[in-house]
Amino acid sequence: MALWATFARGALNYWTCVFPRVCINIAGWRRMARRIPDPELRRLALAALEKRGNIEGAAAFAAFTPLRWRARVTTATCTFQAAYNLLDLLGEQPSPDPVLDGRRLHEALVYALDPYGTPLDWYEHHPQREDGGYLNHLVEQCRRAFVGLPSHELVGERARAGAARIVAFQSLNLSESQGDHTGLEQWALQATPPGTELRWWETAAAAGSSLGVYALIGAAAETGLNAHEADAIDRAYFPWVGCLHSLLDNLIDKREDEAAGHRSLVEYYGPLRAAQRMSWLAERAERAASDLAHGRRHTTILTAMIANYLSTTEAQSDQLTPVSEAVLATAGPLTAATLFVFKLRHLSAARWPRHRAAAPTSWTISDRVSAQVKRRDGG
Repeated sequence: MALWATFARGALNYWTCVFPRVCINIAGWRRMARRIPDPELRRLALAALEKRGNIEGAAAFAAFTPLRWRARVTTATCTFQAAYNLLDLLGEQPSPDPVLDGRRLHEALVYALDPYGTPLDWYEHHPQREDGGYLNHLVEQCRRAFVGLPSHELVGERARAGAARIVAFQSLNLSESQGDHTGLEQWALQATPPGTELRWWETAAAAGSSLGVYALIGAAAETGLNAHEADAIDRAYFPWVGCLHSLLDNLIDKREDEAAGHRSLVEYYGPLRAAQRMSWLAERAERAASDLAHGRRHTTILTAMIANYLSTTEAQSDQLTPVSEAVLATAGPLTAATLFVFKLRHLSAARWPRHRAAAPTSWTISDRVSAQVKRRDGG
């Protein structure tokens, strides 16, 4: 009952306080992205905003924070993810040195969490660079929101370490046209926490997840947070929750990645091991989340993350069903209800483009919610 109460409270906070602010942010970024001078960078910036599902998911951590700090946590988390979406697309573009280019681009994520950092030329090794200040706007917006949280100094080093792992993963996770995974494997073998029995690609997957950063940003809103609790959050999300998160993402994007020439980390399991191994990872992630100081919050978010991925049509394919069923079998009591909610959301999202195309206005859902909130607030 306590877990259900946590779920209900988080859902209420999310839809009434968090989601409207996410929509306002996305609408503002879209307007700014349309003004980017370089046509290729403009296209990529707008494409990154179309991945709004993970932006909305990032902000879910704000639903469990004190009301006083909820707006800042919402802005910090969803802006970090919006920047991550864009940098991911930029890093996939052809460049003379994809590793160097990917590293410098993604270093913007570390800067976004550093109150004393110095901005760099993020496009230094990239073929295009005229984005009208768009990327800098995203990272500065995240930075201002993060440093305004009461415990940001306590979690800052750990959050930046999480962002640095993303930098390493993104710069070494090369597509087939860019190179191989030799460098990523060498890095991951050294980064694997002792005693975890993780395969190198599982460590790499955990490094690429941004969930640990969001958990720490959310924790930064707690005035009573201590170093032990912050360390526990970091250890729970890297590797366990983050690993499951990235591998589920790889799982449902498998066909899309193959078409684009991107390697899927799930492929390293072979045809028979994925279900068994990911079931084990789900069990470890659930245990790690529930053992945290606010375990019910983290368990609720973990359950929602699993349901979000496994409610997609891709997860129901004949090839992926065994993995989906294995992961669901280890999930907690909220899974069935959460899975149903996300299936309804995916169905609604699938229908929305048709509705938008038939509508007489060009407004998106973000623009509409933004306008409604401004009218409500007298803006």
